[in-house]
Amino acid sequence: MDKETIANLLEAKHSNLITWLEQQPNDSWTEGPEGKWTTGQQAQHLLQSIITLNNALSMPKFLLRFKFGKANRSVRDFDAVVKRYQERLEDIKGKTFKGSQNMKVPTLNEKEYILNRLQTEHKKLQYKTRKISDENLDTVVLPHPLMGKMPVREIIMWTAHHVEHHTDTLKSNY
Repeated sequence: MDKETIANLLEAKHSNLITWLEQQPNDSWTEGPEGKWTTGQQAQHLLQSIITLNNALSMPKFLLRFKFGKANRSVRDFDAVVKRYQERLEDIKGKTFKGSQNMKVPTLNEKEYILNRLQTEHKKLQYKTRKISDENLDTVVLPHPLMGKMPVREIIMWTAHHVEHHTDTLKSNY
């Protein structure tokens, strides 16, 4: 998938999420289904994820190569990344990874801030996606807590799917 297509996919998935979140009643922000995250926690989780990626992409690429190495395989397409992610989710059977375990429930006062930050951070990611070289997209790798090391192009495509995955979860359960 080329950079422009990925950036447009990010826009579509985030716009869909933000629109849905803005239309929800305030009580769903702080209350969720039994044993599941609230709407606010879902949004906070997505924000944590995209901030981490944007921070990594702000680092010099030679430092990322030094720290994580270089891709040792060709880049998977979007459908292959999604399939692999779904397989990994099934393997862990609902386990939550360290960064999102015991996440506090964001207050209603934090809602506007979180939604604004989500919009800002996804715009940053779109910009970074368009500006990074194709070579760096395909050779620089970043660690993913579930998927292992992934080329940047894959992790950005995964980010679009991750937003869609949580949006679908919200729409079906909340």
